[in-house]
Amino acid sequence: MARRRQIYEGKAKILYEGPEPGTIIQYFKDDATAFNAEKKGTINGKGVINNRISEYIFTRLSHIGIPTHFIRRLNMREQLVRQVEIIPLEVVVRNVAAGSLSKRLGIEEGELLPHTLIEYCLKDDALGDPKVSEEEIACFNWCSHEEMQDMSSMAIRINDFLCGLFSAIDIRLIDFKLEFGRIWDGDYSRTILADEISPDGCRLWDINTGEKLDKDRFRRDMGGESEAYQEVARRLGLLQNDDSGPGEVLDMNAHRGRLRTPSKPKK
Repeated sequence: MARRRQIYEGKAKILYEGPEPGTIIQYFKDDATAFNAEKKGTINGKGVINNRISEYIFTRLSHIGIPTHFIRRLNMREQLVRQVEIIPLEVVVRNVAAGSLSKRLGIEEGELLPHTLIEYCLKDDALGDPKVSEEEIACFNWCSHEEMQDMSSMAIRINDFLCGLFSAIDIRLIDFKLEFGRIWDGDYSRTILADEISPDGCRLWDINTGEKLDKDRFRRDMGGESEAYQEVARRLGLLQNDDSGPGEVLDMNAHRGRLRTPSKPKK
């Protein structure tokens, strides 16, 4: 097999040159970071689970008309995606107060926000991915006004869809982050969803117990990170309750009992 050329390595993924022009192979790692990479570790099997979850969500989003970079999953840890020019902003969608919002504004974690809040952060690890305003985005031309409109409208649609998707499996979508990219056709560019959607970039709480099923378990030294990620995949139907999981996920079941399965709906 010919050696693939590595294009980029980030905190959670490695990007390789794709088999055809305009494509990229996205490899999901088990590496975990928090607090702008000040805390580092490994969540066993995370890359396998995130690959499956992100594939599922991106496929479902494409069915409701959200354009994405996803083409297909290649294997347990890799996806084939379209090559895009990443817009240097993270779009953070918040439904419930948590994390930095609670800390910054002194709002109790878990408090329902009056309406969905959209924030923008500059993608710059050296600066700690600072929150930026729409005026600053326009001033420094990080994206155009049209791209801002596209990102915000897609973010709202994605939030509506994901809230329903997760609520159906007894999971509350607290907040999540999105990344977008540009694809070019001559002088014309189009904004599409990129990166991934997984428990790495979402806060997901069990509706009945409030148990955290996301990377906050790693951030806050709660333990049970692998089991939480697998529980999300299982509720989405990507793993069966009696399935030991694909390959590298086999050893993630040792403490399955720590996490509650969703209760059956009342008739």
